[in-house]
Amino acid sequence: MSTITTFDSTVESLLDLLESIQECRTQLPDFQRGWVWDDERIRNLLISVSLSYPIGAVMMLQTGNPNVRFASRPIEGVDNVNQVEPERLILDGQQRLTALFQSLKLKAPVATRDKRDKAIKRFYYIDIDKMLDPNVDREETIVSVPEDRIIRGPGGRVVLDCSDLEKECEAGMLPVNLFFDPAGLLAWQTRYFSDSTKIAERSLKWQKLMTDVFPRFQQYQVPVIMLRKPTPKEAVCQVFENVNTGGVSLTVFELLTATFAAEDFKLRDDWEEKEAKLKRSGEIYNKVLADISSTDFLQAVALLATYNRRKAGDGVAVSCKRRDILQLTLADYQRWADRVTEGFIQAAQFLHEQHVFSARDLPYGTQLIPLAAIFVELGKEAHNVCVRDRIARWYWCGVLGELYGGATETRIARDVVEVVEWIRGGAEPTTVRDAHFAADRLFTLRTRNSAAYKGLHALLMREGARDFLSGVPIDIQTYYGESIDIHHIFPRDYCEKRGIEKAKYDCIMNKTPLSYKTNRMIGRDAPSVYLKKLEERKGVSAAVLDDILQTHVIDVASIRADDFDQFFEKRRLALLAMIERVMGKKVE
Repeated sequence: MSTITTFDSTVESLLDLLESIQECRTQLPDFQRGWVWDDERIRNLLISVSLSYPIGAVMMLQTGNPNVRFASRPIEGVDNVNQVEPERLILDGQQRLTALFQSLKLKAPVATRDKRDKAIKRFYYIDIDKMLDPNVDREETIVSVPEDRIIRGPGGRVVLDCSDLEKECEAGMLPVNLFFDPAGLLAWQTRYFSDSTKIAERSLKWQKLMTDVFPRFQQYQVPVIMLRKPTPKEAVCQVFENVNTGGVSLTVFELLTATFAAEDFKLRDDWEEKEAKLKRSGEIYNKVLADISSTDFLQAVALLATYNRRKAGDGVAVSCKRRDILQLTLADYQRWADRVTEGFIQAAQFLHEQHVFSARDLPYGTQLIPLAAIFVELGKEAHNVCVRDRIARWYWCGVLGELYGGATETRIARDVVEVVEWIRGGAEPTTVRDAHFAADRLFTLRTRNSAAYKGLHALLMREGARDFLSGVPIDIQTYYGESIDIHHIFPRDYCEKRGIEKAKYDCIMNKTPLSYKTNRMIGRDAPSVYLKKLEERKGVSAAVLDDILQTHVIDVASIRADDFDQFFEKRRLALLAMIERVMGKKVE
């Protein structure tokens, strides 16, 4: 069986590499991050070259595949006035090649950073005497000097002055950016030999430089791995992530941005405009969508693009995985992007109906993606009360069944198809069918780390919970105006003093949505005490207060008697009944 390979390995001289960069035949794909290497790493790189030590392979992508088109840019420092179409793009090795290009080929100082990450500019020199002395530590042979070419010590004392050619020669400091500049090197050599009293000594040094040092730079070979033209875009992305030693993960948004830029479309600008609309201050939906990302948005676009291709008979699978986003065409994006924006807004408005008012209280951010796509696909159908009831049942099954944690792309795609079909007369979605809430799960719901915990907080508000103090039902205005949050009913301090288990007093059965003022008034008191305060100091009648307590599914008799166990058991049963109603199935 023949082996199919998508790459070649070879070596290329450092000089040829740098010249191809200078001529823009070798460029960067636009998704590559900017230049970040610090001064010390540049020096160490130059030292490695001076010793003929390996600096690692670079990886490049051959251009010319019409299906793998990326906007490109020259390496920082290249004069791209007469920029040409690149023959290849650097996938791995950007930092090394940029450091070598700027230090060895440019006459300008290298923009880099010091040990404190402060921006600095540096020129690099070989200290001739130290370079030729085998007893000197090689780290001392490459010297970095400031932009004015003067190194100063304590009190501003000049330690090294390379501010002009004569001073460089006198100090025996040879700029490394002359190694590949024959005319500049000749001029430097001429001045170096101009002192007749030192010509014999310097001739010996120069001869040794020409024999032992210059060839190490001029003949240095760099291993090059070349991805061939037919390599698919998904593979290019995966390769880049695997070799990306900078520690910053490449996103599909950045890759797609580079792809669309090749067609003169600025995806980043378009997304920023849509993101501003989704998160616009003052809009009713903006808090719920605060954490939406460009990848979330593109996943929704991919869902609708593949869904509608399938409807058209193309036979593609509905999907929003990485490869599906990478396969989006500019036409796909332009067809769906505005509608997806409106879909996310409708999804946020629906979540407000469910009393999810902020990204902090959103059980699953990932469930927003299919929800937005469902609203786009349904269009006007989604304004029917029966349709919204079904969407709500699916939503709460996903939340309380805790089905949207972890890797969810498969479920997201399946839900878009199945929920739309269900609303149009098809079978129950798998998420509704599979959702299960175990009664004992209530005991373990203690923090916002759990989607079900946040879900029950929202459900209590949706079911009509009114604040103990104000008596006002919790809507979007109350939620933010009165700083509604999840608080203990039997205060923590009270429970600890009476030996009530933390596992019980800290779980959702003993918590409910209340305002900041109400929680402050409750303090550490027994329920019977703080309820009495509400009646006597705030003028809330016992009958009205009892009605308010029942909106939180709190048993009035047990809380007024400070009977934690009875209160706990009755509220457990009431919460389970509420869960059964929204999921449309029995809790076991």
